[in-house]
Amino acid sequence: MYSKKSVAPEVANPRDWSPTSWKNFPVKQLPEYPDKAELEEVYNQLRNSPALITSWEVEALKKKLADVAAGKSFMLQGGDCAESFADCRSPKIVNLLKVLLQMSFILIHEMETSVVRIGRIAGQYAKPRSSDYEIVDGEKIPNYRGDLINSITPKLEERIPDPQRLLTGYHKAALTLNFLRALSDEGFADLHHPEYWELDFMRENEYYKEYEAMVNSIQKAVNFMETITPNEFNTLQKINIYTSHEGLNLHYDSAQTQRVPRREGWYNLSAHMVWLGNRTRDLGGAHVEYLRGIRNPIGIKVGPGYDLDHTLKLIERLNPIHEQGKIVLITRFGNDKVDEELPELIKNIKHEGMPVVWSCDPMHGNTFATDDNIKTRNFDDIVAEIRKTFAIHRDQGSYLGGVHLEMTGDNVTECVGGAEGLEEGQLLENYETYCDPRLNYQQSLQMAFLIAREWNQSYK
Repeated sequence: MYSKKSVAPEVANPRDWSPTSWKNFPVKQLPEYPDKAELEEVYNQLRNSPALITSWEVEALKKKLADVAAGKSFMLQGGDCAESFADCRSPKIVNLLKVLLQMSFILIHEMETSVVRIGRIAGQYAKPRSSDYEIVDGEKIPNYRGDLINSITPKLEERIPDPQRLLTGYHKAALTLNFLRALSDEGFADLHHPEYWELDFMRENEYYKEYEAMVNSIQKAVNFMETITPNEFNTLQKINIYTSHEGLNLHYDSAQTQRVPRREGWYNLSAHMVWLGNRTRDLGGAHVEYLRGIRNPIGIKVGPGYDLDHTLKLIERLNPIHEQGKIVLITRFGNDKVDEELPELIKNIKHEGMPVVWSCDPMHGNTFATDDNIKTRNFDDIVAEIRKTFAIHRDQGSYLGGVHLEMTGDNVTECVGGAEGLEEGQLLENYETYCDPRLNYQQSLQMAFLIAREWNQSYK
């Protein structure tokens, strides 16, 4: 069984690490770029480009995640499965920000606790795949791995990894971040006007009356506080949205990893938080080597069939000094397996005294294909895994501090069920995702109410 001595001291020593030391390790889920000279040229352009975020923001997020781990806050992480370059448009960004805000305020209002908002946005352009190739019209071509690497267009020449897409990804992320910051800082989230958050198609949802009552309650509270004090609450007009993506394309992430003045260590300045997926978590692999050297919070996905000893060593490798707010453990077992696999993990993490933020990803373990081979998820299965996860943490004396959702502010038809009763036959009405199915706007708001109720049952 795991012990802290099982990780050699030199592994935890950052002095033998650099942003490119990962190149000396086996790398998975990163295809070969045919033109190495062009890749190097693009890498250098990225390395010399302005940072997308700041180290101050990274450290601020870590402090907030430390509060989550201590049971003083809750984390809402959500957004697209795979962002597309084509969707770097104002309406798409506005709708995602709206639904994240609305969900967070439902949680705050119902749970009476603060919420840390983290979007899967401004960088979630790469995806792991279970197979390197697919057959299209009898031709074997590379699989689509996200816009950061190749095109979704099913043609051989469009599927060749293109280094120029790294630069496009950087510029699209910069545009997205700039717009998010402008909206967040200049009144888009103004609590004096919460009616601005409403999207018209929520009116038919069975939770609309409950949502409307909540909005009225917020308005009354704001008016009351401003009646008894001479100062306007500027904080009511501004909110913090942090960004995250899977640390998958190491060329992209390492090029934007820098030292900053008056701080120790290296920061990935392309996103506030990055996470490690199930397919790239080898202790001797390139992704773990890269992630162990950065100061950002790191998410670790843990799914069915995980190896307990390996998982404990992985957490120790990425957080050898047991820094608070550093590791977000994102469990994704599926409704059918969470009862069997999660309790032992919680028990051992507690026994080793490892400080982690516990989060539940109820999406990935509940994916299935319809008879027509359309990938989807059932809303009831997603809710069931969340309920079971809350119950298991409660029984183990642990705190489930967050959820990780693939969702959108658009009225897509990708997950069946929910208050609107979406059926399998309706999926193709507005099925837009490039990869995995997402909760739509109505399903996301309904999910927020249900999460708040489970949290209250567990921790109030």
